[in-house]
Amino acid sequence: EVCREIRAQHPEVACLMLTSYSDDEALAQAVLAGAAGYLLKQIRGNDLVASVKAVAGGASLIDGATARRVIEELGRGHASRDGAEALTPRERSILELIAAGKTNREIGAELYLAEKTVKNYVSNLLAKLGMARRSEAAAYAARLAERRAQDSRNRERETPRYSP
Repeated sequence: EVCREIRAQHPEVACLMLTSYSDDEALAQAVLAGAAGYLLKQIRGNDLVASVKAVAGGASLIDGATARRVIEELGRGHASRDGAEALTPRERSILELIAAGKTNREIGAELYLAEKTVKNYVSNLLAKLGMARRSEAAAYAARLAERRAQDSRNRERETPRYSP
């Protein structure tokens, strides 16, 4: 609840959750609240310091596999299956990099854009997808990639094979 309130009043602040709960429901709630990371209290001091620095630098400590698991747990997300179709090619590439855990600075360096320009793109794509948080977009992108891969596998199975 504190994370959600902080993010609502100060969206530029990154929240890192430190908890003793390792269940998927607690993780899902942290993601929905906009947490940039989720750590268990058993973490070593050096790793905690590194995690705080990473999140302060704009990184997300919730990996794609974890995000997919959370999405499966929560069911359907906010955006429609084809929500990414409303995005420009540049916004789609930025969405993929967000899903890969890249910071705005890293995305800017990779795409030769200013960090502020990347922030603008991120804001626009979040608005188009009907999302408020970067973590939601990352989870959505992971879910979309999995669906597209599954659709591709299904099409391959349905394509008739002819022998000469």
